[in-house]
Amino acid sequence: MTRLRDRMPPLEEIIVHYRLRVPAEARETVDRALASHGAKCPTARSLEGAIKVDWTAEIEEVPARP
Repeated sequence: MTRLRDRMPPLEEIIVHYRLRVPAEARETVDRALASHGAKCPTARSLEGAIKVDWTAEIEEVPARP
């Protein structure tokens, strides 16, 4: 059952899925960035406590470009 507020469904949750292709040598940097991005994302920080924000990441390591 969908709850409505002023005849509109309220936003309760945001789910983000990153699909990244990164050079293998950048993997540690990408992992660190993803680990801290929620705390450094202005949108996620603004929504904190009001709307649940969940995220997942699918990371594919690719050969570096010459």
